Amino acid sequence: MFVLVGSLATADLLAGLGLILNFVFQYVIHSETVSLLTVGFLVASFTASVSSLLAITVDRYLSLYNALTYYSERTVLCIHTMLAGAWGVSLCLGLLPVLGWNCLHDHAACSVVRPLTKSNVTLLSASFFLIFLIMLHLYIEICKIVCRHAHQIALQQHFLTASHYVATKKGVSTLAIILGTFGASWLPFAIYCVVGDPDYPSVYTYATLLPATYNSMINPIIYAYRNHEIQRSMWVLFCGCFQAKVSFRSRSPSDV
Repeated sequence: MFVLVGSLATADLLAGLGLILNFVFQYVIHSETVSLLTVGFLVASFTASVSSLLAITVDRYLSLYNALTYYSERTVLCIHTMLAGAWGVSLCLGLLPVLGWNCLHDHAACSVVRPLTKSNVTLLSASFFLIFLIMLHLYIEICKIVCRHAHQIALQQHFLTASHYVATKKGVSTLAIILGTFGASWLPFAIYCVVGDPDYPSVYTYATLLPATYNSMINPIIYAYRNHEIQRSMWVLFCGCFQAKVSFRSRSPSDV
């Protein structure tokens, strides 16, 4: 779980750095070559961020669906392989503009995200829609598992206690917030990339991309800060002290 959170944090950090570099070389220091590099860096970073979110979703699903075998070496290998594949694909997509899939010499092929071509942006948007549908399906399955577990506990105890009801409701609500935040952040930009016209003012592109950057700002709160182990580590890191009497409970990926 912490490897996946670290991957997400790294991708979001690189995305923020890429935005700064892209702005500098787009409006302050004009250079086509460097502009291609910064755009490719942005594509790779944001793709890695979205892929890490998908990996976290898969990890949460596996922690519930295969609870008995989750803490095995096979799961660790699966997660590491998934992460390596996600970063590998992200790197390849980021290299496409640098390797020639750009519209610097063919302005008719430009998309709303210059210098990316229409086909490149369409590929990225289609990939996002696919990831969003996969995450939606997995979170629906997670909700089913959580509700089924609550029902089984109720049958064993002959009634559903208030604490179990509150925990189940809280878990489902949290999943809805996670998926809703992700969709609200990325859907406007993905849809605009498909239906937008290259002749539209660039401010429209930045306006739809802005919520996606907010997603990278919100991710640490949703996926990291709510974890008690990370809270303890941050307390030690920034305060240089830790009260041993404070109890922290280690959480599994299924604790959403």
